[in-house]
Amino acid sequence: MGNRNLEYKENYIESLREELVDMVAEKLSPIALEYGFSDVPLETNIKWKPVVLVLGNYSSGKSTLINELLGAELQTTGQAPTDDSFTVITGSESTGDTDFRIIEEREGQSLLNDPQYPFESLKKHGQRFAAHFRLKKVNSPILNHLAIIDTPGMLDSVSEHDRGYDYQEVIGGLAHLADLVLILFDPHKAGTVKEAYTSLRETLPAKTFEDRVVFVLNRIDECSNLSDLLKVYGTLCWNLSQMTGRKDIPQIKLTYSQNSRTHHGQDLEFLKYLDNQRDELKNAILKAPEHRLDHLASFVETKAAQINHFLEALLAYNKKSVKAKFRFLAIGALISLIVGGSAYLTLLNSVEFAFSTEIDIGIAVGSGLVFFFLWWSLFSSVSHRGFHRSQLKSLDQLTPLQTQSRKDTWQVAGPLLKENLMRNGGKFSAKVVRAQHKTTLHVITKGSKDIRLAQAELGKVKI
Repeated sequence: MGNRNLEYKENYIESLREELVDMVAEKLSPIALEYGFSDVPLETNIKWKPVVLVLGNYSSGKSTLINELLGAELQTTGQAPTDDSFTVITGSESTGDTDFRIIEEREGQSLLNDPQYPFESLKKHGQRFAAHFRLKKVNSPILNHLAIIDTPGMLDSVSEHDRGYDYQEVIGGLAHLADLVLILFDPHKAGTVKEAYTSLRETLPAKTFEDRVVFVLNRIDECSNLSDLLKVYGTLCWNLSQMTGRKDIPQIKLTYSQNSRTHHGQDLEFLKYLDNQRDELKNAILKAPEHRLDHLASFVETKAAQINHFLEALLAYNKKSVKAKFRFLAIGALISLIVGGSAYLTLLNSVEFAFSTEIDIGIAVGSGLVFFFLWWSLFSSVSHRGFHRSQLKSLDQLTPLQTQSRKDTWQVAGPLLKENLMRNGGKFSAKVVRAQHKTTLHVITKGSKDIRLAQAELGKVKI
């Protein structure tokens, strides 16, 4: 019964995932691409398997942790920086043997251009990045429904020029794809590295959610005793509070290589009390697929809300533009009436240019119409440019920002709105925008809610 329920649950999850991908491809991607919310179709980010991203200072034990999880020496390890590549490690179901081995390796250039994988958006980082990007397929059952991305160690004094690509942009893009982000520290560099500071302070908050980030203090077997470990732990907590700007530092997992129980000949008995931490970390990694559906639903909701807010502001701009145009027309009509009336009174009181009443009225009306035509043709574009400039300076006033969620979506929608308005000069089809707004609203109010209800039902299935 349990196996049947498990199979049903896996099939149901896959069905919901496909439904989400189809919804994004059909309703959100065309709009997102049109207005610059993404360089590639949005479904590219969610069509692959769950991803665990492993970040950390150099020599913090990233590769050792991955090797122990897989039960094999796949990644090169060492005290000094040993690997400056981003390595995607995933499973292959093409073989039935149980001996751990690499089934396939692929270089970055082919990986970035393969639509099977969600890495197309990283092509913008150029050839230097592609040369430091690769994939390894192994016959590990753990990785049949999971991918792990090992990353170059974070350094203290390194620049984009030194690496040849923007490291922060790359890890931001990968964090956006990831269902779990592990950030490893070691006792000797408990969070003081410059790239770690930038990642935690700026890059990760902009690209992923806090609940997907797990802090790990690794290599704790290198602490000489429990007191030493507590000092290192306290230092890391302090550094994290400074780097993240948060007072409520989340729990930090403590781990070490299970092959290390001694350090410099000293027995570290306290490590046995922390084995549960290692198990919890491993379980968090293995449970990433279970959270995938929830993360996909959150992705759809977040993107739909951002795009909807953008379109709402665009419609608000159009509404103000129409009002400004009517005001301009009203002013022109009023002045035209004054011009026409003045012309009629002038003719009426003039002896030299006296005509019949009908001719006087015709000349007056003609004068008013001529003025109105000149007013519109000469000054309408000037009026629109003035309105456009004033709106660009006060875009934050186009829509209400009374809640934090509205402020969050505006952080993405606002800059894109300004960019689009500057590019098109404030001229666009309001009819098209209204249809797009209706579509994204449907995704928010109907599509994503249906997925959430299905998730709730799925949670009731007992395995």
